[in-house]
Order: sequence, then C-alpha cells, then structure tokens
Amino acid sequence: QVQLQESGPNLVKPSQTLSLTCTTSGASITTTYSTWGGIRQPPGKGLEWMGVIDYDGNIFYNPSPKSRTSISRDTSKSQFSLQLSFLIPEDTAVYYCASSKVRAPFYYSWGQGTQVTVSS
Repeated sequence: QVQLQESGPNLVKPSQTLSLTCTTSGASITTTYSTWGGIRQPPGKGLEWMGVIDYDGNIFYNPSPKSRTSISRDTSKSQFSLQLSFLIPEDTAVYYCASSKVRAPFYYSWGQGTQVTVSS
C-alpha cells in the first residue's frame, strides 16, 4: 500500500517560496506507470490540481499557477517536491501529495495534507 507524507512549513510570508516535500513508502516513485501529484484545497473551495511528475520524470503543470509552480524529485530518497514561488495570501490552503497511475481517472493514495498559511 502506497503511503505519502507531506512535510514543510505551516506559515510562510507573502512573496516567499513554499517548498513541500512528499516522502513515499510502499512504492518507488520510479515504479512503472506511477504518477505523483500535488493538490491543494483553499479554505471553502474545492480541490485544485497543481501538477504531477510521472515515473519517468515527465512533469505536467496546471496552467494556473504554472508559472509559479515547480516539481522535482529525488529518486534515491523516493521523494518528490513541490515549490510555489511568489506566494500570495490566496495560496493559503491544505496541500496534499497523492499518487496514481498513468491515465487513471483519480488518485489512489493521499497524504494526510498539511496546512499552509500565507500571511505577514
């Protein structure tokens, strides 16, 4: 069973960069056809998909906020990271890591989520 754990700051200031690390267990991030995504949910709103990295290192972003989002991975640690730059208060949300498979219609496994508040 795939498990994911998010780690990162809970409070960041506007204009700073958020860096979240997702640590996986139960499967390698290079497992064939696996995908690893970042999703967030602002208060009172629905889930927003931010981007995904697949087993082969291909990365796809949500067009918004694509220009501020960056995803990377460390295969030796089976971790992937989500960075969001030039933070604004509207980036306040619960951030999740999730895993799935290529062409799957939904994410099978989710981390517990981490609250990130953007405030001065």
